[in-house]
Amino acid sequence: MITVKKEGIILEHTNFSFENNGVLNPGVLQDGNTVHIFYRAVKKGNYSSIGYCRLNGPLQVVERSTKPLLSPNFDYESHGVEDPRITKIDELYYLSYTAYDGTNALGALATSSDLKYFERKGIITPLVTYDEFKNLAECNTDLNIKYQRFHNHITENNKVRQNLLWNKNLIFFPRRINKKIYFLHRIRPDIQLASVNKIEELGKAYWENYLLHLHEHILLSSKYEHEISYVGGGCPPIETEVGWLLIYHGVYDTKNGYVYTACAALLDLQDPHIELARLPYPLFKPELDWELIGEVNNVVFPTGTSLFEDTLYIYYGAADKCIAVASVSLKALINELKNQITTYEKSTWQYC
Repeated sequence: MITVKKEGIILEHTNFSFENNGVLNPGVLQDGNTVHIFYRAVKKGNYSSIGYCRLNGPLQVVERSTKPLLSPNFDYESHGVEDPRITKIDELYYLSYTAYDGTNALGALATSSDLKYFERKGIITPLVTYDEFKNLAECNTDLNIKYQRFHNHITENNKVRQNLLWNKNLIFFPRRINKKIYFLHRIRPDIQLASVNKIEELGKAYWENYLLHLHEHILLSSKYEHEISYVGGGCPPIETEVGWLLIYHGVYDTKNGYVYTACAALLDLQDPHIELARLPYPLFKPELDWELIGEVNNVVFPTGTSLFEDTLYIYYGAADKCIAVASVSLKALINELKNQITTYEKSTWQYC
């Protein structure tokens, strides 16, 4: 097993009205020694916006905005813009987030050329009911029964909005692969992978065809005990010489409720549909008071990383209340994942 160091809490809520109930689940963008943090800020009543702070190095906060960078602005996000992730593709920054309208939680996108002004592109995940999803996805194969189980949150007495299939953890790869834009999304219980030539393709026809072949787009499903209930995307994939390093979250059920853990897998560089390896144990899990007790207990929820020399810093939401950091040797983590590879001859892999 590898050694993970808990660096501690770096951001807590303030008395500002937009973040007086909690801060969590940050999107992270590194530019040299500067680390930009775009975090979910929650005000009382459970309304979320996106706050901003800047770090010098991996841990030192040197600037923090006193107002939200992005606030709910449209009906589809009226109750919150949540859990941002950010990457740069070509010359454009892609800030993805969960748009929550009080009924539906769906993947949305905003883009920027300067990290100051963000243009909302709206919801880019499919706008379908669970029944529509099921009818499409079961045309070619049977669905895992968990899909139905995890979409029983639907309220039959809702008179305001149509209940749609929840689709969260929208996360872009940090560059094009074979000229295509790749991204992760999560329809529980699995992590799915999609690709397009351009974002504008993500309309009704694209998603109907995608869902007809859903079984071909499932990237990760539950495999080990610590992720047995379901899995979900975490941080934007990290390119290494041996593959895309994916830090994701796994969830398992206990008599005291769900426990969220940080997990790691390795995907093929040229075809990220191919899972090369994953850790058979959690990378790290809730252990400390501020991870065990909070708005939601027993949660470590990784959403962003920075890399300083060989040290990978993983930023995560702790118990849905604050933002903390864990660190690990990137080389050690990659070598541990290489030890799990069974589909390739280990002698073909080199990592320096």
